[in-house]
Amino acid sequence: MVLIEAYNYLLSRGDEIWVALGQHLLLVGVALGIGIVLCVPLGVLTSRSRAASLAIINMANALRVVPSLAILFLAIPYFGLSFTSSALALTVLALPPILINTDAAFRTIEPPLKEAALGMGMTARQVLWRIEFPLALPVIVAGIRIATVEVIASATLAAFIGGGGLGIYITRGFALFDTSILLVGAISVALLALTAEILLGGLERFVRTPYG
Repeated sequence: MVLIEAYNYLLSRGDEIWVALGQHLLLVGVALGIGIVLCVPLGVLTSRSRAASLAIINMANALRVVPSLAILFLAIPYFGLSFTSSALALTVLALPPILINTDAAFRTIEPPLKEAALGMGMTARQVLWRIEFPLALPVIVAGIRIATVEVIASATLAAFIGGGGLGIYITRGFALFDTSILLVGAISVALLALTAEILLGGLERFVRTPYG
């Protein structure tokens, strides 16, 4: 009965739900985009420098224990109740998995492979892009997959601070004590996270090389 009511609500608010889905995807895309641009180069750096690894990886691990809602509310004094606050907080959540996986991916590449490539006359830049990066890519994608699922789930909390997204149906359902509205948001987010998991899991298997 509740599922039927949720389905009817979904049909009656079709245009609104598409807008909320777009906002949700935009939040996730911004957070992941910034996370990838920042953390892939940082992961390469930390895999090569012990000092950088100690400082940056420890900071990333510290961020992982901070609750999602706490990060969202910490952004409010600086950016107000806005999309910017939500995107910034979600970016902080996306950083650790991408950084840690990138660091691990490059750190575990066998040194003889790099030495052989250098011995064949490759430059350090060529070794990075032609040897190391293809080998590291599956683990990097795994980190992006983990970050994506976490950010999709946490983006529901953006509704609490005016960030929009599918979380508005969860907050609306709580406010109105209406389980059917709450289910519209919860099921939509769950399906979105499951889709991302399947797609990125497939990508991870696709980019895996015979050496990985």
